[in-house]
Amino acid sequence: MSACRGCGSTRLDRVLDLGTVPAADHFPLADEPIRPAEIAHPLAMDLCAECGLAQLADDDTVTDEPRGVEPQALKDQAADAVRQVAESGWLQGTSVTEFGSPHGGTWLPLLADRGFTEVDSAADVVLDCFGIMHEPDQQAAFRKRAAALTSDGALLLQYHSLGSIVAQGQWNALRHGHFAYYSMTALTRLVADAGMSIVTAWEFDLYGGTVLIAARKQPTEPDERVTRILATEREGGIVDPAVVRGLARAASQQNESLRTWLETEAAQGTRVYAYGAASRAVALFAMAGLNRNLLAAVADASPSKQGRRMPGTDIPIISPEELVAAEPDRVLLTLPDLLSEVGQSYPELVGRWIVDPHAS
Repeated sequence: MSACRGCGSTRLDRVLDLGTVPAADHFPLADEPIRPAEIAHPLAMDLCAECGLAQLADDDTVTDEPRGVEPQALKDQAADAVRQVAESGWLQGTSVTEFGSPHGGTWLPLLADRGFTEVDSAADVVLDCFGIMHEPDQQAAFRKRAAALTSDGALLLQYHSLGSIVAQGQWNALRHGHFAYYSMTALTRLVADAGMSIVTAWEFDLYGGTVLIAARKQPTEPDERVTRILATEREGGIVDPAVVRGLARAASQQNESLRTWLETEAAQGTRVYAYGAASRAVALFAMAGLNRNLLAAVADASPSKQGRRMPGTDIPIISPEELVAAEPDRVLLTLPDLLSEVGQSYPELVGRWIVDPHAS
């Protein structure tokens, strides 16, 4: 990228460079050999010094992601979010438009239960849950959503907070096909440039910290929730390149730690599997240099991923039923939000789940 995806500025700082890794959305068949081109995709994050938007530097991949199964945690959070929004008086009108995410999931049934009808014209409520980050041209994406909104309607947009990503060292949130990583600071500018104002926000624990904003076209001052998030970002330096570069240290430490743990377990004869062939696990597995001698297989509930392998590795993707039948000693959970769901679904594996290898 030579210019910011959000404001067009050329003042971009490289804050995270993972070198070349496999494409995060292409899972080869299990018996397909690893070829050099498979692991040759640059992956880096830039931070705009003008508007503060963290963004994918370049993307030479072609989206080819097998559709995953929507986690129960995401469904539960969506229901909770709609309830809170309704209680706050933000579900006014009868029409709704949704800009969906390629990962699946929808809030439309939840709105239909409250009397809303999906329309192709301007809507009273415009929904976007983790969808807009997949748009390479962020300026155009926000303008498109503004254009879909009635003059007095509400845009409800949910995002994974850059503050949470940095604070928790979630460096592998960076992935191909995800073009923007939002702070409230950057989002305020993006929304304003599209002729809207952020009015309020709700925070959730999903993915370690997500935020749902409500915006409207009328010029409106942000409420205490928004100003508090903005103040926290200023205090934490979340648009400071030096702070965001902490993700590079987190990447190095996590990759080394994971491989060391798996090597120790293998030396002791421990049979370790994983659960969740998530896109964010792709760079982690590849950069840690994992193979099936260290990690026997990864289970995933998505039938479209089963029979394939983790990109850049020879680690096969199997069904949850195959995982249970294998009777593993340890199961590394790649998505901590799934812990409650998999714990209930697979009681045979109780006591074997590993969320943080450091603590095991």
